[in-house]
Amino acid sequence: MVRLEDHAIQPGSLLDAFCRDRFDVGGVVSFTGLTRGRTDGADVAQLSLDAWPGYTEKVMAELEAEARARFAVLDILVVHRWGDLAVGEPIVFVAVAAEHRRIAFEAADFLMDQLKTRAPFWKKETGPDGERWIEARPQDHADAARWTGDTQ
Repeated sequence: MVRLEDHAIQPGSLLDAFCRDRFDVGGVVSFTGLTRGRTDGADVAQLSLDAWPGYTEKVMAELEAEARARFAVLDILVVHRWGDLAVGEPIVFVAVAAEHRRIAFEAADFLMDQLKTRAPFWKKETGPDGERWIEARPQDHADAARWTGDTQ
C-alpha cells in the first residue's frame, strides 16, 4: 500500500498498525526519513515538497509493485509526505514485512533507492541564504543503479 499525505505522518503509529496481528511474519523492517537541517553545508529552515497527486501515487504504486515482484515480501507500506515540512519532520516512512529479515531489509533498501530517484517530487529548501531546488544526487543514482546493474 502507498499513501501520499499532506499532513504530518506518525512513524510510530504507522509501524504499530503495520505490525499488529502479524503471525506469519519473521521480520519487519522500517525506515523513516527526516527533513535535514543542513544540506551540502547550507542551513535549512524548511523543505517544500511538491507532488502531483494521482500521478505521484501511481508511480509510487508501480515502485511498490516492482519491490513485490522482485522480493518475497508479505506486505509493504510506503507513506510519503508532501507540502511544507519543518526540519526534523518525517518525510517518508517505509515498512516491509517478510518471512525472513534479509528480504525485508533488501526490499526496504530497494524501495528507498527507487523513491529517491524515480518518484515525481519537486523539493525546494529554504534557509538563511534563500531558496534552492534539490535534485537526486549522483550517489542517489548510483545507489538505484546497483539494482539494475546500470552504472550510468
